[in-house]
Amino acid sequence: MNIPLRLIPGAIAELFAQVSCSGKITLADRYGLLAALLEEDSLTEEERDSIDRMLYALYRGRMQVVEELSALPRC
Repeated sequence: MNIPLRLIPGAIAELFAQVSCSGKITLADRYGLLAALLEEDSLTEEERDSIDRMLYALYRGRMQVVEELSALPRC
């Protein structure tokens, strides 16, 4: 049985802001990204760009993957 995934409108923008502020990608953030990528057809160009920026920042070492469930932004 397949359960359809639906993102909350504005979820990627909020995720981008939270991850940029904290510098950490948490377990909950990774699941949010997974859900977004599984619904790739419904992503806007802006949302795709935000995901690309997060992945690039991770690649460049500006963010770190943590095993925390969530992180409170401190900005």
